[in-house]
Amino acid sequence: MIRKKKAIKSLSLLWAGSLIGSGSTFVIYTVLARKIGPESFGLFSSALATISIFSLLAGFGVSKVWLKLLGKEGWEGIRWIKPSLSFVVLTLIFITIAIFLLTLLELHDDTTRKLLIILICYIYGYIGVELVCSKLQLEERYNQLAIWQLLPNLSRLLIILAFYYLLDISLSVINVGYIYAIIGCVFALLGSYQLNKMSMGKFALKGHEQTQRKIVETPKIKDVLIEAWPFGLANLFAFIYVQSDIIMVKYISGDTETGYYNVSFVILSAILIIPTILFGKFLMPKYHRWANHDTDRFYRVYKQSNFIMLVTGSLIMIIVLLSSQFCIPIIFGREYIPSIVMMNILSITLPISFLAYSVGATLVTKEHMKLKVKLMGIIAFLNIVLNVFLIPNYGAKGAAISTVISNVLLLGLYYKAVNKQVFAQQKK
Repeated sequence: MIRKKKAIKSLSLLWAGSLIGSGSTFVIYTVLARKIGPESFGLFSSALATISIFSLLAGFGVSKVWLKLLGKEGWEGIRWIKPSLSFVVLTLIFITIAIFLLTLLELHDDTTRKLLIILICYIYGYIGVELVCSKLQLEERYNQLAIWQLLPNLSRLLIILAFYYLLDISLSVINVGYIYAIIGCVFALLGSYQLNKMSMGKFALKGHEQTQRKIVETPKIKDVLIEAWPFGLANLFAFIYVQSDIIMVKYISGDTETGYYNVSFVILSAILIIPTILFGKFLMPKYHRWANHDTDRFYRVYKQSNFIMLVTGSLIMIIVLLSSQFCIPIIFGREYIPSIVMMNILSITLPISFLAYSVGATLVTKEHMKLKVKLMGIIAFLNIVLNVFLIPNYGAKGAAISTVISNVLLLGLYYKAVNKQVFAQQKK
């Protein structure tokens, strides 16, 4: 009973922090959508989506690797921290050079080029936050994790509101880009301090006894890459079939259509915080432990989670379908009425996505991650093909249809793989 109360309290804190954080992002997008219009809003959205791709390459899955390796090795896993951080630095150098080269392409206008360069600092802050979040997950310090998750987005929101309403400074996409960059630099520095302490073994790993450590070989950077690449590719493929639509809509249908689509995507992202926190932040460290040491409990939680996610996703889908035609014009403005159709299409994916989070989370454990990456790669490729055919004919609505189809197929592949690989023994 005490354990359940503690779990509920921890989850409540995480969701509260994430709701404030994602709520801040939602308000930021609402303000921008109203003040700069669909075309400029679409330009900013596509630039941030492009930068987000590079953010996923920063560390290339190291934050998830920490959960796996320290969940498996316990305190012996500390040997991975220093080479992991060196690997992160190398990826950041590569990314910075790549973005500068990208801006030289004639695909971009001058505003987009400048914005992409400014947002490089956003990447540094992103990886700092991700790595510290993994540290706090391993320590099961959910109070601090909740605060760490909400602060970047909340800080951006407060500065944007202060600029516009108190200082009367115009909200151009470049000014907003500078705000994102400044907050990125701040959290990169704050994260560096905590990560340096972690590399020296100054953190409280939960779920493992701190016994005398064996003398083991320190991994090299190439060893980190070998462990990290499945997680890095998984993040990249997930981005492709979830967010690449925004970029493709921009270059196929233009900035205005991108602005319409991004409104529906922002709402969808805010809702998906629910399974993201449950499986990505709260259950994932525990899944790694249970998969190695308590498979019966692992299977029991898996079945319960599937039922809860399916029911929750279905209820939220119904709410969205009933309210979108009223809420979108009120919140974002009547300019975004075209977004209603896209939101209704994307709402169909909510119960599917909620269930896919639950089923897919089990494939992160042990050596199943490589299988998960293959399945995600198949769907990412399919999503791009669907976008190429659907967006030219249906615009942003085509991107929404592509997302629904991709998520349905992904769930089917996940479910089949989990039954055959993860819980084959329990199914007998």
